[in-house]
Formats: sequence, structure tokens, C-alpha cells
Amino acid sequence: MGGSAGGFDALAAILLAFPPDFALPALVVQHLHPSDDASFARRLARTTRLPVVEPCDKERIERGRVYTAPANYHMLVERNETISLSVDQKVNWSRPSIDVLFESAARAWGGPVIAVILSGASADGAESMRAVKDAGGLTIAQEPASADSPLMPRAAIDTGAVDEALRPEEIGRRFLQLGSRNAECERA
Repeated sequence: MGGSAGGFDALAAILLAFPPDFALPALVVQHLHPSDDASFARRLARTTRLPVVEPCDKERIERGRVYTAPANYHMLVERNETISLSVDQKVNWSRPSIDVLFESAARAWGGPVIAVILSGASADGAESMRAVKDAGGLTIAQEPASADSPLMPRAAIDTGAVDEALRPEEIGRRFLQLGSRNAECERA
């Protein structure tokens, strides 16, 4: 999931729907001030029953956790189900960048990826929605009318690569449907 201006409130509404035994990991890029000292992760932790982690480089991704990109680092997904952190150039004037996360997740995981663009005032994440969709993943944008800053979800929708446009609480319910389906498949 990725957001910027107004993204915190949308993200909090989504995570509020997740039960403590939620079956999927959630990776989050929120555009942060470079000097953020993990206060975003601490604040987000107060909105969910899941553990919120600001990961270290090469940390293993576990189900039922929320991983937030640290300030001034790109967060990438590796094929071996770990997180990589990078200080490469900014993408869309951002580090962390949503495009970097989504593109790496599409390469590493393909079809099981669910990419969500939330409120924000840039186009970060819009182009990488196509990479997720082309890899067989599901792409969701926050309904622009429900966003504090609708530019980011509107840019994603305008690419033609968004499968669903939903309000934050609807996104939370959609994840619950997908998470329970994933758990059923693993038990079979």
C-alpha cells in the first residue's frame, strides 16, 4: 500500500479492519520527511491490532505484520521473501517510493500481489500499478472522492491499470475477503 498527503487516515481505516490473526503481510510506503525517526510506524501501530515493523535490510517478511518503509529508504521485496532497503536515487521525487515497492513486488511475487494507492498529491505508484496488473496481481485505488488529496489515486486510475476503486473501509473489507480465501487455499 502506498500513500502520501492524507494517506495516514486512509491507511488507518484499512488496517482497523484487519483482525489480529490476519493471514497476509502488509507492506506500506508513506511519503515521509527524511528526518522521521520511526514516529510514523509508532503512530500507525496505535491504529491496528497487528505488529507494525520498520524493517531492517534483509528482514524476513512474515504474515500478519505491517512493514513500513523507513524514512529516506526505498523498500523492496526480494524473491526469497525478505525486504531490501536502498538509498538509490529518488523516484518521483520520493524516497521511499511507492513505484519502487510495487515494481519489486511484481517481479518477486507476481500474481499474489495486491497493490493499493491511497490519498496523495503526486503520481508516485501510478505507473507501477501496470507492472502489478501485468504480473497478474490485483490493483486497487482509493476512490478519489474519499481521498484528502485525490491526485495520486486519480493518476493511478488514469493509467487504466486499476481493477477496483474503493473507499478505505471497503478496501479493508476487500482485504479480509482475500485474506480468508488465501488461508483456505493454504489449508487445502
